[in-house]
Amino acid sequence: MSTAPEDTVAATPTRDTKKIAGALLRYRVLAYATGIWLLVLTAEMVAKYIFKVENLPSWIAIVHGWVYFVYLILTMDLAVKVRWPAGRTVGTLLAGTVPFLSFFVEHWRTQQVKRDFGV
Repeated sequence: MSTAPEDTVAATPTRDTKKIAGALLRYRVLAYATGIWLLVLTAEMVAKYIFKVENLPSWIAIVHGWVYFVYLILTMDLAVKVRWPAGRTVGTLLAGTVPFLSFFVEHWRTQQVKRDFGV
């Protein structure tokens, strides 16, 4: 007998649902932070290399790198908790490297996790 998604949500213990909800919230916050810092980094690169603006802050790339690193960790945490397949996990991890993509992927993944786990 196969297990329908409705049965999975009903059978999921409350403790697991709370862990998934917490992991989802952390992922969402870092997805937005990563997306914002990537846009700032992109603007810096455009200003520096296309418009030849000098005296730009050198720490923007470093901040984005660290925010992206935390995003990777928290995305893996969520992926393990909700048991995403490898392709979905890698695609979500890479979403923080393309401007604007993290915002769309965050929305899609949030809807999927909320639908599948009732959080």
